[in-house]
Amino acid sequence: MEGGRRAAVAEDAVRYRLFPVAGGEAALRHCADGILLRFAPLLAAYIWQRQPFRLRCVPARGDTPAHIGGTTLFGDNVEDEWFIVYLVREITREFPELAARVDDNDGEFLLIEAADFLPKWLDPENSDNRVFFYKGELHIIPLLETHGQEGELPASSPTISQALTLLSTRSEECLAAKPIRTAVYKRISGYPEKIQASFHRAHCYLPAGIVAVLRQRPSLVAAAVQAFYLRDPIDLRACRSFQIFPPDERVMTVVTFTKCLYAQLMQQKFVPDRRSGYTLPPPSHPQYKAHELGMKLAHGFEILCSKCSKASPDSKTSVLSNPLWERFLSSLKEKSYFKGEMEGSAKYLELLHMAEDYFQHSVTKPESSVAVSPGDEILTLLQTTTFDLKEFEKEAACLPPGNDDSWLEISPDDLDQMLKEATNESHPSSNEEEQKYDLEAVVESMKAFVSKVSTHEGAEMPWSSDEAHVTFDVDSFTNALDRILGAGSEELDSDDLDEEEEFEFSDEDDEDLDVENQRQAQKALPNEVTGSLKSYMKEMDCELAHTNVGRSFTTQKKGGSSVKATMAQNAGPDSGAEDAELTPIDLDMNLVANLLESYSAQAGLAGPASNILQSMGVYLPENADHIGSNKEVEE
Repeated sequence: MEGGRRAAVAEDAVRYRLFPVAGGEAALRHCADGILLRFAPLLAAYIWQRQPFRLRCVPARGDTPAHIGGTTLFGDNVEDEWFIVYLVREITREFPELAARVDDNDGEFLLIEAADFLPKWLDPENSDNRVFFYKGELHIIPLLETHGQEGELPASSPTISQALTLLSTRSEECLAAKPIRTAVYKRISGYPEKIQASFHRAHCYLPAGIVAVLRQRPSLVAAAVQAFYLRDPIDLRACRSFQIFPPDERVMTVVTFTKCLYAQLMQQKFVPDRRSGYTLPPPSHPQYKAHELGMKLAHGFEILCSKCSKASPDSKTSVLSNPLWERFLSSLKEKSYFKGEMEGSAKYLELLHMAEDYFQHSVTKPESSVAVSPGDEILTLLQTTTFDLKEFEKEAACLPPGNDDSWLEISPDDLDQMLKEATNESHPSSNEEEQKYDLEAVVESMKAFVSKVSTHEGAEMPWSSDEAHVTFDVDSFTNALDRILGAGSEELDSDDLDEEEEFEFSDEDDEDLDVENQRQAQKALPNEVTGSLKSYMKEMDCELAHTNVGRSFTTQKKGGSSVKATMAQNAGPDSGAEDAELTPIDLDMNLVANLLESYSAQAGLAGPASNILQSMGVYLPENADHIGSNKEVEE
């Protein structure tokens, strides 16, 4: 089921479906019109990257009940996808009889946003048809009740009808956990104010025909930028002569882009063909940027027109004759869409054209109609629209200033700040103002990590602060190992030890050593062998204590905590006290020291130490001192 669902959604597209919770298929058309009228101001004012948000009535098919919904290509502007998530959430708030699902080619991308907080039973194999917006809140359908044994594999995904039944009868049980909801809601916070912040207005030196077209259909700027951005050598053939938009009659104007569209146009390095007639002033010219933007945009419009078949009939008349248009326009006026502008003024007409544009492309097109290409629409507008070049030139003399585009450039310091903010948002406990870097927590996290159970899906990271503390009992582990391998003397690996003794006390000529004596030596009592092993280990420790290897370990301080103790080095070789030489090694301190040294060697880049610690929820501060210094290690 999962594979089929993903195949149904195109790449860079988001699918949204709204289902009636208690049935009522007949009311779907009424709901679709109500949604259109309720959210008209937001939808009419938005500039979409590829396709607009639009709802269609879809009849029941298979396990999918009748619903209203659609699919929108968002292309390179992922903000279009999250704006649709915001719209869907608000629709379920305004229309509580509807429950909505949103997914894309990645599947349940809302769960991906909250991946750190999901329950363990929820995975891509059983997540289909579980995530819904209902009454303005995010819901996750729990596992269906089964009578199987505990530890049984999670149940498969429910059908949409089963999920809707649970939402209507047990919605409180289906409400997603607060951390999950918070993570998703944070991603769509700031709307609808965020819409205006996503726009960028810039001066462009454009042919008068393009200025006239954009006043009628502002959304065509997206198609023109897309055509230029994805141009190929065949597309550029049409730009050698510029049959539709020659550079002779150009005027300065203000064009409204989204930040994504503006960045795509600005970051393209392009030199026009000398045969096209488009030339640019020197880069030092005060209007160089406006000339360059206009040149690129003109190429996009010319490419669109070169791909059209023939001029389509005027569709504006059909927009104005639709009965729903009057209700749509009234809804815009009631919700102050025109911002108090006088009817007939330039700003009023600009907003009106945007509303007509959205209504034509999102409402009036029947499901079976063939989409009109942008090039056909441009040629139709050129045939039916009259403009006065001198009027455009007068308006160019008093244009408002364009927006500052310094947001295009991000300094290294700004990038570091953004990464810190993103880290703090994902893991609030990593906030330096709140967190004390307790090195004991590092040790405990590492011990818990070692003692966690790993499966074929990977190791479990014990970074969650609400998990019970996991201990690692060395003695219990050793005893269990002895029970598995057997505690007899034959299981002890003492062969090498016996061989060393033989070579030490025998000559080369004594090759006739009795084999029976060797067998008797191997049958020594376990306690004797263990004691002999311990004595050898003690002698080895004494030898190593005088070497660089021995001095590289930190030993325990008498009466001090293992981690909070000072990083004192072992006594030098001239220290004759055996007790000082054989002081037990401080395992916790050596663990912390080695982790910090590894972290320091990464020089701020990703590496084993930082990756493991961050997976366990431990975030270290920036390295201010070298780990090899003799300073005290404090919290």
